[in-house]
Amino acid sequence: MLQARWRPAGHGAPGHPPPALAAWLFDTGSLTRRLRAACAERGQAFAVEVLRTGRARLLNDEAAALGCRRSGYAWVREVLLRAGGEPWVFARTVVPLRSLRGAGRSLTRLGARPLGELLFADPQVRRGPLQVARLDLRRPLYRHACAPCADAAVALWARRSVFHIGGRPLLVCELFLPAHPAVRAHALANVPER
Repeated sequence: MLQARWRPAGHGAPGHPPPALAAWLFDTGSLTRRLRAACAERGQAFAVEVLRTGRARLLNDEAAALGCRRSGYAWVREVLLRAGGEPWVFARTVVPLRSLRGAGRSLTRLGARPLGELLFADPQVRRGPLQVARLDLRRPLYRHACAPCADAAVALWARRSVFHIGGRPLLVCELFLPAHPAVRAHALANVPER
């Protein structure tokens, strides 16, 4: 099983994402806030669709990012962030079981509330550096993300970072789906003429 190759976000990102998408990938602010603003500009509703929550096995690259042992377990939440009903972003939150103590307990009770609201509202939460990767069908995260999408692209860009709540880590990964305006615009710009 091929794991993703995550690299530090910035100009050295593999394959150089298109500028419109790079603005989303490298933004260190709240993705939830930015998505809500984009929805408001378009007159669309923002919604979180919970796909899965519960205990699951860590992917190898997730275990490495979190300093956990390989083939360990974590609490995982997978959601689609939708604009006007369209899935714009797939988000996977991975919380080591040891991080579910104290303030981390609230992570298991989010329901359809966006995680960003919790993370960016707490001044005690610390965010590590952003990493980006270009994912395709060979990557497990891509397969998780694109299962609910009818029009999966050949390769999609994702970003991730480790957050710390009360000194305990959790990993948030966000994959930008084909319906996202920056992904769609780039795909349309690269359609060959007939």
